[in-house]
Amino acid sequence: MAEAIAIEHVSYRYQSAGREVLAVDDVSLQVAPAEFVCVLGPSGCGKTTIMNMIVGFLHPTQGTIRIGDGSDDAGSNRGVVFQDFAQLFPWRTARRNVEFGLEMRKIPTAERRETAMEFLRLVGLTKFADAFPHELSGGMQQRVAIARALAYNPGVLLMDEPFAALDAMTREEMQRLVTDIWQKTRKTVVYVTHNISEAVYLADRVIVLAAHPGKLKAEFRLTLPRPRDPLAPEFIEAQREISAALGVH
Repeated sequence: MAEAIAIEHVSYRYQSAGREVLAVDDVSLQVAPAEFVCVLGPSGCGKTTIMNMIVGFLHPTQGTIRIGDGSDDAGSNRGVVFQDFAQLFPWRTARRNVEFGLEMRKIPTAERRETAMEFLRLVGLTKFADAFPHELSGGMQQRVAIARALAYNPGVLLMDEPFAALDAMTREEMQRLVTDIWQKTRKTVVYVTHNISEAVYLADRVIVLAAHPGKLKAEFRLTLPRPRDPLAPEFIEAQREISAALGVH
């Protein structure tokens, strides 16, 4: 079941070269169950820091982050997909990678295999179930990573620039895939990107962060019908408005 996310007055400070750096400054954000939110901003604005705090890799210096009712174990209700292709275990096949979270939950072998194949089918990779990561293209590896993140049925899917390293055509294909999967599974999604067009294509709502330190600058609710046409006038206008908020001309 999709979960809500509540980020309340969150800041994050760290030490660098003997001085304190404020990376995220008093961010508050509510994400509704099944909502698709893109977090957008320039490099160094704290996008990934916020993501890592939601995942549980980092803890806020101040403020709180809550998933659902806050009763889940750290990370147990969060599926995560990163940019790095190395997130897959190279010694495991695609199917065995997808099974990993299910193994951690002590799911019986037959059920694990059935579930893994179900999600490989969802991302169009059943024919590659027994392939190792080095035998797959970058886009295919990211498909496996998405299947693995979804297989144990988390309430929230967190994606940190997962397609940034892909070529333009593969990236567009993956954006369409993610939209299709989200419409089928209705997970709550928080997706970090620095690509304005990608944010407009994917999101119900776009959150724009200011740089140095990262704080909320603007937000845009998108009501464009899906599937979205990047050449449609309303799509281009949404990009123009978000670009203006970012100071991109």
